[in-house]
Amino acid sequence: MWSTYIILFCLLAIAQVESFLTFPSARPSSLLASTAVQDDPSIQWDLFKKHHARGSWKGVWTSYDYIGDVIDETVASVDLDLSEDGELIEQSHNIVVGAKRSDCAKCFDSFDVKTLPMAKYTPDQLHKSRFASVCMVNGPSLLRSGVMATELVLAHGDGRVRVLFQHAPVWEAGVEPASCPPQGLKLFRTMVSREALRADPPTAETEEKDPPTEGNPVFFRPVPPFAWHKKWGGTSWTWGPNTGNRGWSIEDMEEADAWHGRPTGDSPNTWNLRLPGGILIQGPRVVTEGEAALCRLAWMPTEEMLLRVEASVNALEPKVMEDDTVVGFHPPSLGSLRCDVMKKLGDLEDAAKFVKEGEKDLMRPLGDEEIAKQQTAAASASETSDSKDGGESGLDAVRDALKL
Repeated sequence: MWSTYIILFCLLAIAQVESFLTFPSARPSSLLASTAVQDDPSIQWDLFKKHHARGSWKGVWTSYDYIGDVIDETVASVDLDLSEDGELIEQSHNIVVGAKRSDCAKCFDSFDVKTLPMAKYTPDQLHKSRFASVCMVNGPSLLRSGVMATELVLAHGDGRVRVLFQHAPVWEAGVEPASCPPQGLKLFRTMVSREALRADPPTAETEEKDPPTEGNPVFFRPVPPFAWHKKWGGTSWTWGPNTGNRGWSIEDMEEADAWHGRPTGDSPNTWNLRLPGGILIQGPRVVTEGEAALCRLAWMPTEEMLLRVEASVNALEPKVMEDDTVVGFHPPSLGSLRCDVMKKLGDLEDAAKFVKEGEKDLMRPLGDEEIAKQQTAAASASETSDSKDGGESGLDAVRDALKL
């Protein structure tokens, strides 16, 4: 079935249903979706505080090279401290640079921690950060080394997943490096961090010793590939420089839109990594001029929930003088942003599944009787849901997403 996307509101709707939402109403200047939009900083600030500026996010920063091998691991935390008046957020990184293990059971280990002040944020100065529902995007930013960095973050409960893509200048074969402007930006490092507001960074050992409470993600759990191939529905928050913020209801997702079910991506230029705990990462191998590069992160914090963020990046746009002389490049920019918050609605029709036959696990398509039973059960569940919700409208769905 083709998916039906129902546009619910621009920022006018937020103003109209202000009493239902947790965010302030938008400014009138953001109502024109077809022209440049003035964002309401208070909405971005509220999203920052609600989902991210909540304390010390402890994790293990794992770096992967171009072929997907682990090249470095660092125990560290991202501290986002909110001032008492709620008007300032200070970001710092606490990195463990050394540790001493105690010999006795009653003694404590000692750690040598280096603190690096990173940034200060105010409602009017968010630097290159943008927020949509439960996601955060930092960048793309150009570092002093010439590397372009793009960071994606998804938050749920007391945990979040953070991914940092780093692209470096490259030249075509046969062209002397630095003899001319870069002809592309090639992915050379990807950092992934599973982070949580817990006493210790989440690892398989710490989660086994002290399991997360209900409603919080279990990062180190097996998630079979078939778990991604389900019927998903929910809400989507989109942003573009010309369209501004918009909310959508996803009633039935198209196959083409279900990129989380295609781990290798849709083009040879897609770099991908699938990790335990329901984490899928996709990014551009090479960023070139004139093409929007897609950076994607999908995460299943629970078996019933799917979070996705997709950011398009524009880079290497030349600065051209009146005499057609190229004098440099414009800074990289964020072309669009989309964040999906979806819940599992059921199984796909004719989906292959693992079934138990004797002592063997086999994969086969479902039979007609099994499909009929599933459809009957789904219809019954839908009627029950409708009777409880009174026919949930698309606007109600977005309200729920905004209140996550």
